[in-house]
Amino acid sequence: MSHHLDTPLARQNGRLYIDDLYVFQGDASTVFIVDVNSTITGPDVQAGLHPEARYEFKVHVDDGAFEELTLRIAADGEPDADGRQTFTVRSLTGDEARDDSAEGTLLASGRTGEEVSGGGVRVWTDRVIDPFYIDLGQLATINAAVAKGTKVDSSTWDPQRATNSFANTTVQAIVVEVSHEHPILRPGARVGVWCATKLATDAGGWRQINRFGLPMMWPIFWPTDADFSNPANDRHPSEDREGAGKYIADQIAAVVAANGNSADPQGYGWTAMQRIFPEVMPYVVGTPASFGFAGINGRSLADNAPEVMFSLVLGKATPDGLDPSVNERLRTTTFPYVVKP
Repeated sequence: MSHHLDTPLARQNGRLYIDDLYVFQGDASTVFIVDVNSTITGPDVQAGLHPEARYEFKVHVDDGAFEELTLRIAADGEPDADGRQTFTVRSLTGDEARDDSAEGTLLASGRTGEEVSGGGVRVWTDRVIDPFYIDLGQLATINAAVAKGTKVDSSTWDPQRATNSFANTTVQAIVVEVSHEHPILRPGARVGVWCATKLATDAGGWRQINRFGLPMMWPIFWPTDADFSNPANDRHPSEDREGAGKYIADQIAAVVAANGNSADPQGYGWTAMQRIFPEVMPYVVGTPASFGFAGINGRSLADNAPEVMFSLVLGKATPDGLDPSVNERLRTTTFPYVVKP
């Protein structure tokens, strides 16, 4: 549920704060990308991966409440004199996928900035130009409407003048490509994906710092929570509906009612909440990814996710004035699929 400007803590250590999650089809493979540590908070970000953190992709199968596969990436220390770090990639399945104390199976190890292969995966991590695009002026108008349950003030933002607020910013991308030969991630498998950052604690355990399933959750529903008083990032997706289902449904119902976008705002709010929660990204392995109006099936680097989420929350098509051509030069069709600065 994180995003680029999550809290003041993100400015202090953005290496722990997730900006985006992408899941799409590669070359006979499934590609997972998590972005952290955006320069939108300022140019002086700390380099590389956090040396005491884990970056995990979680995979649920057939609408299962809990993950059956975890892909865990962890650095072995701070960057060296060349700015590189060594890191490992491990796979955990079954009960181990939900166990922070489990070691799992080592798939590969290598250095940041280099392609690493082993155990049916290819991995790459380094700084890239951020493919995410949005006009923060539009976000501000929608924030105000959702927070107060009022009509969107269209006079304060013009889609004809939309610009990408994230142009020329960079992020640390972690790219993991998993072969279709994987026993869980085989073509046709129905999965739900989310990711998390976890930090080692003094007591020897692990604390979940951030999680991400669907984009735009925190900026739409908790934009003023700058001290993380809301437990949303600590939760497991299986707890979403009990923990925040009514809150999300009521927020959506109120703004939909104020804008006259449904004859049954409460019913719409409840339906939209059930589409959002549990907050995992659905995907059918081996199919083209699309985060769009027809539905959510993974998320490609081209998809205009903010426009889709705004439209879902407001119950009405909500153009943002941007299209995939905005980031066309920031994505490729070959591994690692992202573009270095």
